[in-house]
Amino acid sequence: MAPRFQSLTDKKGNWRVSHRLLPYLWQYRYRVFAGLVFLVLARLANISVPIVLKEIVDFLEQAQSNAIVAVPLMLLCAYGSLRFFAILFNELRNIVFSRASVQIIHHISMEVFRHLHQLSLAFHLERKTGGLSRDIERGNSAITNFLRMIVFNIIPVVFEMGAVLLILWTQFDVMFTIVTIIMIIIYCAFTVSVTKWRIRFRMQMNESESSANTRSLDSLLNYETVKIFGNEEMEMRRYDKAMAGWVSASLKNNNSLSFLNSGQGLIIAIGLTFLMSIAAKEVLDQNMSMGDFVMINAFLIQLYIPLNFLGSIYRDLNHSLVDMERMFDLLDKKPDVSEKENARDLVIKKGEVEFKNINFSYLSDRPTLKNINFTIKGGTMIAVVGPSGSGKSTLSRLLLRFYDPNVGNVYIDGQQTDELSLASLREAMVVVPQDTVLFNETIGYNIAYGDPDASQEDIIEAAKIAQIHDFIEYHPQGYDILVGERGLKLSGGEKQRVAIARAALKQARILIFDEATSSLDSRSEKAIQHALERVSKDTTTLIIAHRLSTIVNADQIIVLDGGEIVEMGRHDELLENEKLYAQMWELQKVTELIEDE
Repeated sequence: MAPRFQSLTDKKGNWRVSHRLLPYLWQYRYRVFAGLVFLVLARLANISVPIVLKEIVDFLEQAQSNAIVAVPLMLLCAYGSLRFFAILFNELRNIVFSRASVQIIHHISMEVFRHLHQLSLAFHLERKTGGLSRDIERGNSAITNFLRMIVFNIIPVVFEMGAVLLILWTQFDVMFTIVTIIMIIIYCAFTVSVTKWRIRFRMQMNESESSANTRSLDSLLNYETVKIFGNEEMEMRRYDKAMAGWVSASLKNNNSLSFLNSGQGLIIAIGLTFLMSIAAKEVLDQNMSMGDFVMINAFLIQLYIPLNFLGSIYRDLNHSLVDMERMFDLLDKKPDVSEKENARDLVIKKGEVEFKNINFSYLSDRPTLKNINFTIKGGTMIAVVGPSGSGKSTLSRLLLRFYDPNVGNVYIDGQQTDELSLASLREAMVVVPQDTVLFNETIGYNIAYGDPDASQEDIIEAAKIAQIHDFIEYHPQGYDILVGERGLKLSGGEKQRVAIARAALKQARILIFDEATSSLDSRSEKAIQHALERVSKDTTTLIIAHRLSTIVNADQIIVLDGGEIVEMGRHDELLENEKLYAQMWELQKVTELIEDE
């Protein structure tokens, strides 16, 4: 982790991240420019207040005690007006710029969300959902804070600082300017050095918080498993360990913040005391008026109060850049599978699928598929069987282009899949998976996910095909039943029927059943099998089977073992061969007899 902390604390790394916002700011350049105009007007009004105050004090000093009413009304009105305009222009700046800021956040959030869906399956299999969502949340918040700090704090303070130094340089002894500049340099050097030292604690806080969030989310998502094994205390210990790291880093962060604030306060106090001592001497020597003394004091207060605030802004700015980098790192990740620039849409004719000379491995030293060759004729059904780990499910992932083969190609109606657009390729297919995960929405929403534009009548018809309509109608809420997180309110068979209804609604030309009945009892399996047959009628179908009884009527059965095709033929032919398929068939018959007993 040390190299990562170092990269995040150097200046070049920070500004490299900030440059990522420039294209988004450019889209709203007119609003940004208008906001900057109001910013300048607000600071000019603010700077003018001490000047008017000086004129008022000088007039009062020279006036007779009974002539207070003679104070020019114009100066008093100007003083009040400038105070008001300083506030007004600040608020106008906020109104103008806030819309640009919100739109930028919306734009980046959509871009990150879209990009995450474009990343490869390998990324999502390895990700930790809790930590990922926390990084995105912190990244969005960091961008908001970064824009707010730059436009609402840093630029105004720098502008006002330059203006005050210019006035001190031109109107008073050069010593005022020199001392002020020295104090600013000391203050900034102290703030930068301590902030760079503190950044490691912020990073440790982020890592610990992400870890704790990941563990809590993972535990809650697997609530049933935790309860079944009675491991609540173990989950508490794991969460406590992650939170303990956050507590330690948080205390270090807070203590170092107190040290930084104290140091900044000491530097400002010394600077103000020294400058006001010089001003007081100048008044006593009659080189300055009392109005000049008041004006210098007002200027220094206006300068040092925001400068003190600028210290915390600098700290928060660094924290925001750290958080932004993690989110932009997500945008920089490249998908393992991507479209070619000239990718064309798939044109379905017969729906014929061909795997030609396929070799593939998830890990370089462990081949998953070796020299796979077979064809699924349009409108026919092919089943793939084999022991666990033989590469069956990998075939469906290659067909959907979740991965690309290391060697060989997949074709649909003679069209090479890696030359097609991903949208058109996946539009032609639908999968009924072994483990159906549903959205935490209504059952109607989950069925309609197969075709979001489908009518209620089409949804009902799909539910009837999947033989789940009667179950839905029996429930008082009907199609508005909430299925719960990952569909946990439904049984395994009910979830499978929802998946089948979703597939039926899509009406894809190529169907993939990935061990869709492997976890069901015999009765549920028969009902699901009947529904699958209705959905797969007149379509090209690839069945990845665990239970051989479900694929006896397949047009062709492919037997995989160790990533290679060891047998191919119809059910009866494979039984006659008395090889691996026949052995698997006999073993399953014995298992089913034991289950029936």
